[in-house]
Amino acid sequence: MAELADFRLHIGDAAPNFELPGTDGKTYRLADFANRKLLLVVFWCNHCPYVQAWEGRMIDLGRRYQPQGVGIVLINSNDARAYPEDRLESMVLRASEKKYPFPYLQDESQEVAHAYGALVTPHPMLFGADRTLLFQGRIDNDHQHPERATEHYLERAIDQALAGTKVSPSELSVLGCTVKWKE
Repeated sequence: MAELADFRLHIGDAAPNFELPGTDGKTYRLADFANRKLLLVVFWCNHCPYVQAWEGRMIDLGRRYQPQGVGIVLINSNDARAYPEDRLESMVLRASEKKYPFPYLQDESQEVAHAYGALVTPHPMLFGADRTLLFQGRIDNDHQHPERATEHYLERAIDQALAGTKVSPSELSVLGCTVKWKE
């Protein structure tokens, strides 16, 4: 678990720019989401059991919230040499098999992960229309058993932001596999 004191970005901080290749062959930039009411950036990967456990819920969030003006992008920053399951070819296959309704991007240099302060996978960060941070934390409070989750932190944050109300809680510790940094 990564604690709040470890976060690089905090509420009100601007989303760092990015320009990354996606599994669909396109290149994506922060500016490509300028017309979206909110932007959810989630540091992600293929191999992490936490990501795999939350994957279905993330896909569901994408299907429900993108039509409401929420841009969603997943970014894999893991060292693909050390973790071959996180290579771009494997990401392409995963996104296709799972029918990801959002772009899945590769941050091979890990510069974007450093700029955002990604600590674990998954590490969701929700930005407002002005692209300042509104929320970062966990998707919900039970990664293993969706039916047992009683706190749906990310969904609540998106609902509050779409309604124009204060996001609360705005920061929670994140739970997942550490980002696999290059040597």
